[in-house]
Amino acid sequence: MTKSIELLRPSQIRAALAERSLVYLPLGTIEWHCAHLPVGLDGLTAHGLCLRAAEKTQGLVWPTLYYGTGGDHGDYPWTVMMDGPEQLEMLLRKTLSRLAELKVKRAVLFSGHFAGTQLEMIDRLGAETDAVSGLSVVATAVNRFDVPGFTPDHAGRFETTLLAGLSPDTIDLAALPARRPDDEQRSRHDPSHPLWGVIGADPRDASLADGPKLVEEIAIKLAALATAEI
Repeated sequence: MTKSIELLRPSQIRAALAERSLVYLPLGTIEWHCAHLPVGLDGLTAHGLCLRAAEKTQGLVWPTLYYGTGGDHGDYPWTVMMDGPEQLEMLLRKTLSRLAELKVKRAVLFSGHFAGTQLEMIDRLGAETDAVSGLSVVATAVNRFDVPGFTPDHAGRFETTLLAGLSPDTIDLAALPARRPDDEQRSRHDPSHPLWGVIGADPRDASLADGPKLVEEIAIKLAALATAEI
């Protein structure tokens, strides 16, 4: 049975939560990720990793919230970033409160967008909800899992490899021009830079074949965190 709650009938939802009362809430953005990656990367990776984790733990996955806050890419093309966390908190608070009323035991706020403002928001919401309801909330993000050989980045080697393990057809490394001697003498916030907007290791060094292994390692860690002490 699918783990995506929006595709399920009420009886199927009840049956799934009877096996494990756990709901994953993936969070992402529509945000520029250079020329080689889709603008929905953060949400695609969050949702894909939640589905993989739910296969291991049971439970269900909520539809992805494709809005985020924070970071340095708000003015880039095809980016819609909320001005502050309060614009998202109302939606998330309502969702968590309803899950509590529906007697869900644990929710996992999992963000594929890991700007500092976003992480502070989910941590705060998780702590507040945990303190006032019967719903236990875990708040985490894709950058909080240590995978040897990979340092979390924005549109760089890490995010490119991770997406390759979930949606390889959305990646086009050929869209990135060849290296030039003066590349690193210019800011990557310069639109003329071949890695415009990339923060981190050069995605042209990514081995897309490593994607499935990276996805599996993070999914295992996410599943363990989601079910700890339940």
